[in-house]
Amino acid sequence: MSLTVKKVDAAKPRQRKYLLPDGGGLNLQVLPSGTKSFVYRYRRPVSRKENILTYGTYPEISLREARELHQEARKLLSKGVDPGEEKKRAREKADESAGNFEVVAREWLERFSPEWSDKNTRTVKGRLEKNVFPFVGQRKVWELTASDMLAVVRRVEARGALETARRVRGSCSQVFRYAISTGRADRDPAADIKGVLPPVNKTLKHHAALTEPKEVGGLMRAIEEYSGHYIVKCLLKVGAYTFLRSSELRFAVWSEIDLQRAEWRIPAERMKMKTPHIVPLSRQVVEVLRGLHSVSHDAPYVFHGIWKTSKPISENTGNTALRRMGYTKEEQTFHGLRATASTLLYENGWTSEVVERQLAHIERNQVRAAYDHAQYLEKRRVMMQWYADYLDSLREGGKVVPFPVKAS
Repeated sequence: MSLTVKKVDAAKPRQRKYLLPDGGGLNLQVLPSGTKSFVYRYRRPVSRKENILTYGTYPEISLREARELHQEARKLLSKGVDPGEEKKRAREKADESAGNFEVVAREWLERFSPEWSDKNTRTVKGRLEKNVFPFVGQRKVWELTASDMLAVVRRVEARGALETARRVRGSCSQVFRYAISTGRADRDPAADIKGVLPPVNKTLKHHAALTEPKEVGGLMRAIEEYSGHYIVKCLLKVGAYTFLRSSELRFAVWSEIDLQRAEWRIPAERMKMKTPHIVPLSRQVVEVLRGLHSVSHDAPYVFHGIWKTSKPISENTGNTALRRMGYTKEEQTFHGLRATASTLLYENGWTSEVVERQLAHIERNQVRAAYDHAQYLEKRRVMMQWYADYLDSLREGGKVVPFPVKAS
């Protein structure tokens, strides 16, 4: 039975993607995210391998327009021409810059913004220019992946601007849908990350964090010059270099740490995601821990209490030290060191797979959890050393730390 506009509108997302046929190989594809696309399932003329050609997303492309495109594709196929390859060739013939994300986004703005208020136009344009174009603007729109878009929104989220991050994702999704309708993309990777940002009304209190390199350099100098207890100074240094959660640091025991291998293995029961976590240790962290081990190796905890060595250091110690250094709770929190690291790493080109895995943000299913705890370990090892060197460079005045060519 053929599709109707009413049926297309009524199609609801399910746990897995599914197809609703229109006839002749034309289908409406509905993704779990709710994205609806018109696709053509056919066999290539020579190889006879099955292929899928995407005409565009609904409602950017109507059912009538999809049928017209489908007729053209079937005509090509009847002549022995692969419609998918023809679309690819047409794309390659286009002006070299015509497929850049920024170019497509500005086209989208020009086409649709006349229907918006001036304020809304300025806001949407500003969000894209600040949060998206500097990072993926010169990339081909059809080459961008869900991982690329995750990195974009995580940068914004790391600043504590969760609502802005959600709106940036939404705008990017609209740009991709426009790109699909104009033949410059086949899918919307921004739709694949729709669920990664928690609802605004369910988020935890924002943890203030410095993210400007110059300010972070000042923070590292303040930590280096900290005149309080030695264990507290070590806690601040290790917290900055490893960006672990406070509880993961406070309850650390020496048996988890292998200074020879420069590796810290935190068991699942101490992790928020209840999955074992590996922390590659930079030279700087190994040096700090060696010094700490020489004076506190008999204590049960790496960061033991100041007055009672049988107990872990107090939960508020990190924040108290930051206040003593002159930072208000609105400027920097101990937990905010994670947001500082996330922002700086993304700003310097590290990929979301590596950054998110080291932050232990990524939840994995129970089947994978048994063997996946070492995911991206070698790349993370390189990243952790780079980050420690970068923080040191900021502390010394911001001299450039080369980005490893094979880091991504």
